[in-house]
Amino acid sequence: MQISSWWLYALTVFVVAGTPGPNMLHIMMRSIQVGARRSAFAMAGCLSAVVLCLFASAFGLGALLKAEPRLFDVLRYGGVAYLIWLGIKAWRSPIADAAEAGAVRAVKSAGSLYRGGLLIGLSNPKLIIFAAALFPQFVDEHAPFAPQMGIMVVTFAVIECFWYTTYALGGRSLARWLEPANRQRLFNRTIGTIFVGFGAALLGHRV
Repeated sequence: MQISSWWLYALTVFVVAGTPGPNMLHIMMRSIQVGARRSAFAMAGCLSAVVLCLFASAFGLGALLKAEPRLFDVLRYGGVAYLIWLGIKAWRSPIADAAEAGAVRAVKSAGSLYRGGLLIGLSNPKLIIFAAALFPQFVDEHAPFAPQMGIMVVTFAVIECFWYTTYALGGRSLARWLEPANRQRLFNRTIGTIFVGFGAALLGHRV
């Protein structure tokens, strides 16, 4: 991969990754709930899902999903159901005072935070299709494939981590503003609606 191609690839990924989506929204919520530092476990889960999807695409799963729309539909419907469930859960989330918020921080284990991030990341199979369309645009067919793929995956992961951190810090800034019950209620219902919207958008997607 030539350096000019890498810069174009990195810029493309930077813009796409920074767009608000389920992963970024989930990390911001976790930062509000458990603090920016502990939200790193959720970041790790989301990042694990992203890397798995990128490697799956590199090994041909993206082409398989295009060739077998029914398989893609199974994954898509599962992701839709999960996102809508998260939306309903967020909408119905109880309002917590400062003491209860502290209790939530204590209850959320590193494992549960990681699993939540992983499931969010795996709920959208469109990433596999996206990577399958993106990678070939930047692969030099006259150079070894594996090193190029490694560079692209690592670049994607580093940029993704940058945006995760940005959203987590944003969530930390919002935490104090959300202390009044009416603001918490508005935020929960807004987040719930957005997650349901993500699910609806995924449901309307076609390969």
